Amino acid sequence: MNWKKKAATVLAGVVAVTSLASATPAAADGGTRGGWIPAPQEAFEQPAGARCDFPVRVQPVVDEVRKLVLAEYPDGSPRRELYTGALIDEVTNLDTGAVTRVDASGTSLVEYAADGSMTWYVTGPVLLGFREDAGSLPRGIWIVDGVYVVQFDPTYVHKTITMVRGTTHNVCTDVV
Repeated sequence: MNWKKKAATVLAGVVAVTSLASATPAAADGGTRGGWIPAPQEAFEQPAGARCDFPVRVQPVVDEVRKLVLAEYPDGSPRRELYTGALIDEVTNLDTGAVTRVDASGTSLVEYAADGSMTWYVTGPVLLGFREDAGSLPRGIWIVDGVYVVQFDPTYVHKTITMVRGTTHNVCTDVV
C-alpha cells in the first residue's frame, strides 16, 4: 500500500476513534486511566529570525484541547495518544504589535516511537513552527490544514509533512 493510501486509512481510523471516544463519558472507568484529560498549550515566544523575521509570541485564547491515551509502553510512557478540541491561537509580532488569530483545532493521532521520534496523523488545522532548513516547509509559523502526516525526528527539530490533501499558510506573513 502506498504512503498516501496508508495515511488516508489511518486518518479515517482517527476520525472513527475520535467519534467513538467522544461519545464515551470521560469518567466511564471511575475517573482512573483511560479518560480524556486536558492538554493545554503553553504560550511561547521566539526571537527575530527563529521562525519569523521579527520576534513573535503565540498564545492560546481558546484552549479546549484534550487527550486520550490509547496505548502505553511497559514503563507507562505514552505510545499512542489522541488529541482533539478547540484551539484558537493569537500570533503577535512583538515589534509592531500586529496580531492575528488562527484556528488550530485539528485532531491528531500521535504515535511515539521507541527511538524518540514521533508521528502525527492529522485531520484539520494545526499550527507548526519550522526552523531554517529543519523540515519540509521553509522557516515560519505555519497553519497546516487538511489530511496529512507530520513526522518528527528524535530531537523534534526536523519535521516532514506528507500531505494527503490540504493547504499550508505561513502566519508570519499575516503580522508583518
